[in-house]
Amino acid sequence: MLLTFAVPGREYRVVSLMGGRGFNRKLFEMGIKPGSTIRVIINSGRGPILIGVNNLRFALGKGMASKIIVNPIY
Repeated sequence: MLLTFAVPGREYRVVSLMGGRGFNRKLFEMGIKPGSTIRVIINSGRGPILIGVNNLRFALGKGMASKIIVNPIY
């Protein structure tokens, strides 16, 4: 599923990134890569999505979030 549809308060495993070289490099530098775990903090449907990665918080715009494929962790 796309990160844009993620539910706040849940953890997800990154499956793949559907961006170009620059997009992937930027996310890798933030610690977001296939196999990593992210926690969605805020996804209100409007504005950016606030996520937690390795005790850090990042805000991703909807365009970037729509290029990140995740699976929920139960």
